[in-house]
Amino acid sequence: MAHAYSFPKDFWWGSAVSATQIEGAANEGGKGKNIWDHWYELEPNRFFEEVGPSATSDFYHRYQDDIALMKAIGHNSFRFSISWSRLIPGGEGEVNKEAVAFYNNVIDELIANGIEPFVNLFHFDMPFELQEKGGWENREVVELYAQYAAACYDLFGDRVKKWFTFNEPIVPVEGGYLYDFHYPNIVDARRAFQVAYHTVLAHALAVAAFRTRSIEDGKIGIILNLTPSYPRSDHLGDQKAAAIADLFFNRSFLDAVVLGSFPKELVALLDEYGQLPTYEKEDVALINAQRIDLLGVNYYQPRRVKAKEHLPNPASPFMPEWFFDHYDMPGRKMNHYRGWEIYEKGIYDIMVNLKDNYGNIESFVSENGMGVQNEERFMENGQIQDKYRIEFIKGHLKWLHQAIQEGCNVRGYHLWTFMDNWSWTNAYKNRYGFISVDVQTQKRTPKKSAEWIKAVSQQNGF
Repeated sequence: MAHAYSFPKDFWWGSAVSATQIEGAANEGGKGKNIWDHWYELEPNRFFEEVGPSATSDFYHRYQDDIALMKAIGHNSFRFSISWSRLIPGGEGEVNKEAVAFYNNVIDELIANGIEPFVNLFHFDMPFELQEKGGWENREVVELYAQYAAACYDLFGDRVKKWFTFNEPIVPVEGGYLYDFHYPNIVDARRAFQVAYHTVLAHALAVAAFRTRSIEDGKIGIILNLTPSYPRSDHLGDQKAAAIADLFFNRSFLDAVVLGSFPKELVALLDEYGQLPTYEKEDVALINAQRIDLLGVNYYQPRRVKAKEHLPNPASPFMPEWFFDHYDMPGRKMNHYRGWEIYEKGIYDIMVNLKDNYGNIESFVSENGMGVQNEERFMENGQIQDKYRIEFIKGHLKWLHQAIQEGCNVRGYHLWTFMDNWSWTNAYKNRYGFISVDVQTQKRTPKKSAEWIKAVSQQNGF
């Protein structure tokens, strides 16, 4: 039968996870410590219900069953990340053979189940020893990351064709160096921009290392959380506020990895306020030469802004918010459980922007999802009836379909996430999975949305 919304041939249906959020086994299998293990030891009170990263969803021991479930709900692709501190404990030196065996098993199991592995190299989880050296502030760490990336290509590149250097690289910048919601909890814009700059450099070096290897049909990309900045009105002040928010939070990374250079307006602005990072001359040509093949787009909610109501206090720390205020648009549609706006058209606006201004680069939705607390209250006959999640996905897929109809080069849709997972300081507060996880027993139970996505995937539409 014809479907109202049919997707292109070989569309990627699946989901995404990250190592720290699902593997567990934090102190097993020779894994080194990362900044999350460390921060939890330091300040457990900053984690919801004081749940830390040690066990999470135990994918390390249960990956075979989990991958069988992925197949059962129609996945043809799946993104996960490799834990740098598991593969190379301490971040430098010898590769950990137990970790190699684990990741080989996961990759082989996925392929055996007809699921293509998409592998991401860094998802917020800096090895603790390297953070002690300054993390991304230190160029030595940038070099070590490039060596780690090269080791991954050599170990797994015979089977993995889709590679990503970073997931949401702006988040460690915001969380760790501006707004105090990730370790090392520094509030210093100058250092934040240095971290951002070195992350782009690390990305470029990892792309360069990829290009020297012959991975047949291999593609290298990055995953960016693109959050469109919508102005309150057509007023020039509001428009300018939105453009600057966009510079900081979207174009900083997007322009660098797709177009090969940082936006001139951003460079000028940082220069004017004495916030430019230090760099070496040859970096410019390197970043320009190493452009990506494939862009993953994470989209959850829009950013709405307006012109500043009050001038910033010059004695306060420099912040992007010196140039705009956040705007709560009246009447907006909300995910009341999570406190986030739901604006499905945002996904269309992102894709049209990529088509019009970024060479219509090959892309896919690498994350989109809806977090809900206490989902047990939607339980009927032993299954969570997450109709709100089905509606959420459907609304975004309709706009994604529209973008594809208009010629946007979109190849797939991955939900965040496959199964309920541990979410940084929020731990298990909001659930996002197709599969429900009982944190006490680790029992997996598919939700209503799992049945729905299976049908969508099988029909390649709905």
